[in-house]
Amino acid sequence: DIQFEVDGFESDIDDKLYKQLEIEVKGHDVAVLRSYDSFVSQVCKNFNLGLTVENKNRPIFNRLSLNKGPFIHKKAQRQYEFRTYVKTMKVANVTGSTASVFLEYIQRNLPEGVAMK
Repeated sequence: DIQFEVDGFESDIDDKLYKQLEIEVKGHDVAVLRSYDSFVSQVCKNFNLGLTVENKNRPIFNRLSLNKGPFIHKKAQRQYEFRTYVKTMKVANVTGSTASVFLEYIQRNLPEGVAMK
């Protein structure tokens, strides 16, 4: 039973305790993901939360082969490659109110070109 103050009045509302929050972040640029990782770790320090970060060793490759021209010249092809890097962040033992504030804050500060799951 957790007591907290709402508009000057103490409340006895039960707050849920989450064992673990798992946040998956995907992006095409390693430097941007590394910067966002340091931002989230700094936020966790300010909230007194435990954070563990897991990197996938290899990026996810998406390869496309397209013709240079609009017609059937099979010899003139271009190959494109998209690399998607994935990081998984785990935050342990979070209350419901802290989790909602934490998630809203890190989602609002999500950089361009980064997706969160």
